Amino acid sequence: MTAHDPRDWMWNEACALMERAARMHRQFFQPGLHSAPTPGWEPPIDIFETARTVEIIAALPGVAPQDLEVELDGGDVVISGLRRLPALPRETAIHHLEIPYGRFERRIRLSMAKLELAHSELASGCLTLRLAKRS
Repeated sequence: MTAHDPRDWMWNEACALMERAARMHRQFFQPGLHSAPTPGWEPPIDIFETARTVEIIAALPGVAPQDLEVELDGGDVVISGLRRLPALPRETAIHHLEIPYGRFERRIRLSMAKLELAHSELASGCLTLRLAKRS
């Protein structure tokens, strides 16, 4: 195949679609009710690494800081919490829900075991974690 072969683009698009489908499956089809103690969905994340840090960005729109927990568990980073339904009048009829609500948890296994949380910020619906690599 040449450098501009359309098959490369089509393969990349197919892989991206499969990843999106897997992410949606994890978010929407895991067992769990809104009031159940087990997590019902996983937030999507991005991970970036430099020589000294690992940065994780998790999409958590509508999650209040008091409903969010971050824990380092061995080589795992665990982001968990609760996204609450908005306060609605009692007589409100819900016609459609696509945004996941209820308990969530995302466990991220990182290959480098010696990390410490250097910075955490929840802004504009995204949680940003900066983990410092310890030697």
